[in-house]
Amino acid sequence: MLSTLLVLATGLPAYGQSLLGNNSDFLPVDQAFEYSLKDNNDGTVTLLWDIAPGYYLYRGRMTVEGNNTGLDDVAFPPGDTITDEFFGDSEVYFNQAELLITTGDATALSLTWQGCAEAGLCYPPQSVNVDFSGQEVQAKDISRSGSTGDMRSSVSSDEQAEDQSLASQLADSGLLWNLAIFFGLGLLLVFTPCVLPMIPILSAVIVGSEAGRGRAFLLSLVFVIAMAITYALLGVAAALAGANLQAILQTPLFIAPLAVVFVLLALSMFGLYELQLPAFVRDRLDRVSNQQKGGNLTGAAVMGFLSALLASPCMTAPLAGALIYIADSGNASFGGLALLALGLGMGAPLIALATIGSGLLPKPGAWMNGVKAAFGFILLGTAVWFMERILDNSLTLALWGALTLTLGLSVRQIANTQNTEATLKTLTNSTGAVITLWGALMMIGASAGGTQFWQPLATLTGTGNTTSAANTAHAQFDSFKSINDLDQAVEKAGNTGQWTLVDFYADWCISCKVIEKEVFGNPEVVAALSDMQLLRADVTANDRLDQELMSELQVVGPPTILIIGPDGQEYRAQRTTGEVSARQFMERLAAARQS
Repeated sequence: MLSTLLVLATGLPAYGQSLLGNNSDFLPVDQAFEYSLKDNNDGTVTLLWDIAPGYYLYRGRMTVEGNNTGLDDVAFPPGDTITDEFFGDSEVYFNQAELLITTGDATALSLTWQGCAEAGLCYPPQSVNVDFSGQEVQAKDISRSGSTGDMRSSVSSDEQAEDQSLASQLADSGLLWNLAIFFGLGLLLVFTPCVLPMIPILSAVIVGSEAGRGRAFLLSLVFVIAMAITYALLGVAAALAGANLQAILQTPLFIAPLAVVFVLLALSMFGLYELQLPAFVRDRLDRVSNQQKGGNLTGAAVMGFLSALLASPCMTAPLAGALIYIADSGNASFGGLALLALGLGMGAPLIALATIGSGLLPKPGAWMNGVKAAFGFILLGTAVWFMERILDNSLTLALWGALTLTLGLSVRQIANTQNTEATLKTLTNSTGAVITLWGALMMIGASAGGTQFWQPLATLTGTGNTTSAANTAHAQFDSFKSINDLDQAVEKAGNTGQWTLVDFYADWCISCKVIEKEVFGNPEVVAALSDMQLLRADVTANDRLDQELMSELQVVGPPTILIIGPDGQEYRAQRTTGEVSARQFMERLAAARQS
């Protein structure tokens, strides 16, 4: 957990004063604070601290953790409350402190502590790994899921963030109950940016096949099952490999070829060609399924698979919880079933939409060609939307402009070739002209470096200069790359009593862009963050340093927001994983500061 890591690595306000330790007036740290352990042979161990006169230990900076697994309980004695120049009001121990540890399955302990001298010296944090007799052991396999006496600590056993809670749920609950929970959580994710693109893709499958209601249900069911299985397999593989699922699926190597596939599918919707299997395969399938009407199940499954690769699951607390459980426990089958249930929950409304929607369509006829063409444009738009994650903003605007221009010309072509009333023809022609003009303006703006869909000529008219002024009402972040960079920045902020907010961001992360605009662009949020140090880890590249940083802090992927106090401890229960509104973020920030 972050708290232990930062406590061990972070310099504290009085750290510089620890140089006074060379002065004979102060005891060495191992003489000022001596510990001993006694195995009670009843599943408990007693940890006794002998504290020299004139010295004290902080309860909030004393942690006890178990190896391989978390401890069942750590009972801390009540301490005294003091107000000192280093940490304000704190609970501390004088003279002696006796802790009773219920070890559970642990066979060794990791101890961390920090204390000060009443005369003015604050020692740096100390740590040791010991067996139950007090002998030092190797640090390997020491779990960060142990207990701590600081209720504000990121490893608090009484308060967990949502991803931690769900990981614990997987570990502690039965299989069927877990699957029901994750199916329900999948239903809640239906309207996220990662599920909405599935609607036009699945609609194209149904409409393109001219399927009836029964066949539409079967096609959509196969589509969703293939999508959910792909999610589950990729999620398990990523978690076991310690990799970021989003980053794996959002590289140009994945997105570009699959976007091309969607372009080819769109062109077939326009009637430029008909996609068919080789004749010898098609003839055999015809003999097997010559009674089937409307759509190919294999094609629906392939589209579900491709959709899962393109629209990789947004990083949310449910997904993060499942991946954390898989990575920590190695139970790939159990975690994989949870991910499968999550995917099926996300897909259930799609099945309902496709089935009900197909029943509302009139009988097949010439009108279907126009509908297919419309879905062809939708598929092209979906491909451009996916490509936004790897392309320059100006180039993205140019692609949207080209698509809009082509759509406008097509609308005008339809108006001029259809035998319709004069009024309707004029209206359609005018609509096509406006769409065509706007597409042209977007391409002109893109060629001048523009990036805004609704203000494509901003850079030419000078209104783009207002961007810098607008940024003053936007949260401004400093970038960092490694865990060492973070340690140094948190130390510097802690020296002045400043809080730190850490934002994990990536260009290919859709929810990151939503948070950037709606949360960090919210004036109320900007005001609340004005006295905090704002740090951003851009993990777009997902390189070695990015992976090490996320692994060290148990960040499954962006968007993730950490809140760290002046003492260097993360308020883990207030960690944000996935998309969040400005109101929810403000509530979590207030809860952390009031803890």
